[in-house]
Amino acid sequence: MSETQTRGEGFAEPVVPVRRGWMAWLFFANLGLWLAIYAPIQVLLPQQAELFDRANKELVFGLVTGVGAAVSMFVVPLIGFLSDRTTSRFGRRHPWTLGGALIGAAGLGVLATAGNITVMTIGWCLVQAGIGGMLAALTSAVPDRVPVPQRAQVGGLIGISQMLGTVLGAVVVTLLVSGIFSGYVACALIVVTGALLFVLRTPDTQIAVRPVKPTFWISPKENADFVWAWGAHLMINMGNAFGTLYLLYFLSDYVHHESPEDGLLLLMLFYGVALAAGAVLFGARSDKTGRRKPYVHLAAGVMAVAALLLAIWPTWTAALIAAPLLGVGFGTYWAVAIAILTQVLPAAEDRAKDLGVLNVANALPQVIAPVLTTLILANLGGYRGLFTVSACATLVAAVLISRVRSVV
Repeated sequence: MSETQTRGEGFAEPVVPVRRGWMAWLFFANLGLWLAIYAPIQVLLPQQAELFDRANKELVFGLVTGVGAAVSMFVVPLIGFLSDRTTSRFGRRHPWTLGGALIGAAGLGVLATAGNITVMTIGWCLVQAGIGGMLAALTSAVPDRVPVPQRAQVGGLIGISQMLGTVLGAVVVTLLVSGIFSGYVACALIVVTGALLFVLRTPDTQIAVRPVKPTFWISPKENADFVWAWGAHLMINMGNAFGTLYLLYFLSDYVHHESPEDGLLLLMLFYGVALAAGAVLFGARSDKTGRRKPYVHLAAGVMAVAALLLAIWPTWTAALIAAPLLGVGFGTYWAVAIAILTQVLPAAEDRAKDLGVLNVANALPQVIAPVLTTLILANLGGYRGLFTVSACATLVAAVLISRVRSVV
């Protein structure tokens, strides 16, 4: 196939299975991305919030993460829109993957040297903007290059990378390096390395002519499956945010764990192993059978059980049981979610933009959940109420995904 033909086929549905090497580099790039997000969210940002204002640490943490998530909600569709129209000789997605990683690393550098809450907020906004752009480009690589029958397998790897990013992020910033400054610097180096290796070691789709239709509007009437899938993705992520965002504070302030950071690391380890098992097992099964929705129903049910266990029995022992349940549920969901979400995209020429709109469902819970969590903790029974709401959100996701008609 000639270079000119390759440039002209940037919108075609891929039919040739991707190789293991390509999947490996995508995995490592996503690993760095999620580590750069979750190590700060799980450990560094809560520690920094407590350092700046111990009495109002939950409020500070919620404000910083909420503003950053709002930035991500705007940036991800925008970068997706721009990458859809990029005709660079370096490719359609790669420039945004590497550029996003560099901006995110710069934001982590700002956080490392932040002396007050304002600078901390600015740094996290830069991180969310850069990593959000990287996410838009990497996610679009799936429908660009992966055939539909292989997408749950690739989705499972992405889910595992998210899990490992969470676990390894906690390991890096609690065991391998010490201090907030060193933790942020380590995250910056890792995310840039992952992006650089992916860009250098994999081919990128190229287009010769920018597609038209410069709009962000997606008609709900004409794209009902897209809307239902978006809603299900939002509610799964909302339930996960309710269950995990304040986990460190749950261990320290409610459970009174003697070492909350070590306890969080152990929970993330259990969560991670179970997530990997769920993603690999059910992702492969979904690709083999061609069925997607039953696995979302299974995932939502298991995640709801995990949250309800903590609502009924909010103890350290219950957390040790709930963590692997939540992990296997979320791993199963992520394995099939990539397949479902990429199968309901409205137009091939707008893949990254439309996936960016879908990724708003990742960022929006980070804006809404901190505000709602504050209200829930104060008015709906504390952490018992919070975990009950988490279970309800995931069950709503199962109902919404049932409305998708074009996917079995």
